Amino acid sequence: MKNGRYIVLDRVGNRNAAVLLLNNRIEDVLIDPADDQPNVGAIYRARVGQAMKGQGGVVVDLGAGQKGFLRGAKGMSPGHALTVQVTTYAEDGKAAPVTDRIIYKSLYAIVTPDAPGLNVARTIRDDDERDRLQEIAHDAMADAPEGFGLILRSACEGAARDDIMEDIATMAGAAMAVVNDGSTDACLLIESTAQDKAFIAWGSPAADEIIDDEGSFDHLGILDHFEHIKSDRVPLKSGGAFFVESTRALVAVDVNTGTDFSLQAGLKANMECARTLPRALRLRGLGGQIVLDLAPMPKKDRRAFETALRSSLKADGIDTVLVGWTPLGHYELQRKRERLPTKDLL
Repeated sequence: MKNGRYIVLDRVGNRNAAVLLLNNRIEDVLIDPADDQPNVGAIYRARVGQAMKGQGGVVVDLGAGQKGFLRGAKGMSPGHALTVQVTTYAEDGKAAPVTDRIIYKSLYAIVTPDAPGLNVARTIRDDDERDRLQEIAHDAMADAPEGFGLILRSACEGAARDDIMEDIATMAGAAMAVVNDGSTDACLLIESTAQDKAFIAWGSPAADEIIDDEGSFDHLGILDHFEHIKSDRVPLKSGGAFFVESTRALVAVDVNTGTDFSLQAGLKANMECARTLPRALRLRGLGGQIVLDLAPMPKKDRRAFETALRSSLKADGIDTVLVGWTPLGHYELQRKRERLPTKDLL
C-alpha cells in the first residue's frame, strides 16, 4: 500500500475494530469490548439501585445484566429512571462509571442538552472563522429545545457549512429522541462502537481512503502489527528501548539506553521516550496511574523532558495530567481510562 492516511475497518473475533494507518504504520487502534461490558460513550436508560455509602454514589441498572456507578447522585430513590452515559472503563468486577450529564459528540459538533450556550473550540483563533462558525451554530440550533447547547469542535475550521449543519442536525436529532423517549425500562439507547469513534476521532484531516472490507486486517498485514502491540518493549531509534508493563495498581515504564554509554545517552533516550510514549500507551489502551523510571540524566535537563512530554501529550487527545517528580526521581502521570488494554482485546 502506498503512503497515506487510511482508516481500516474490520473485526477482531466477533467485535468491531478500526485502525488508523499513517504511511503504513499504525497510529491508533480501537476495538469494542466484550458484549457484557458497556462501551465508553454509550447512552443508557438506567434505573437507580443500591446506594454505596461512603462512596458518594449509587449503583444503577443498565439492563442486560450490566451495572453502572453514578457518583454524586443525591435525592434519587431506588427504581428512579434516568439517562446516563458511560465515561470510562471499569476494572474487572466493578460497575462502569457513568454520568447523567450527557453529550452527543460527532466529528464537528458536541450537542449538550443540559448545558445551554453556543461555543467554538478555543483552538480556532481566526476571528473571521469564529464569526462564520458562530453564525452556523445560531442557524443550526434556532429550533432546538430550550436548554440545549452546542460546541463546535476544532475540526470545523475550514469545513463546509453544509457538512457542519448536517452533523449538528444528526446529533441534535439523537439528543431530542432520547430526551423525548418515555420508556422507563433499563436498556441501551445509543451504542458507541469502535467504528463510530474512529470517524469522530480520525475524521479530520480526511483520510485518503476508508477501507471497509472483511479480512482487510489480514490482507494489509495489520495482524502482524498487532503482535508488536502485544509486546512490552518499545524500541528507540537511538538504540535503546523502553518497556511498558501494566500491573493492577499502575503502569510502569522503564527507559533503557541499550548499548549507548555516552554522557548524553540518558537524556537522548528520555527525550525520545517523551515523544514516543503517548503513541505506545494509546496503542496498548493503557491508562490510570503511570510511573516513569527514566534513564539517568542531570536534574537540569528535567524541564526539557517535561516540555517534550507535555507537547507530545497535547497532540495525543486523551486526557493526561502531568503529576510531577517523586523523591526517588520517577515521573508520574494520571491518564484517563478511555480504553481497555489492547492486549486483552486481542
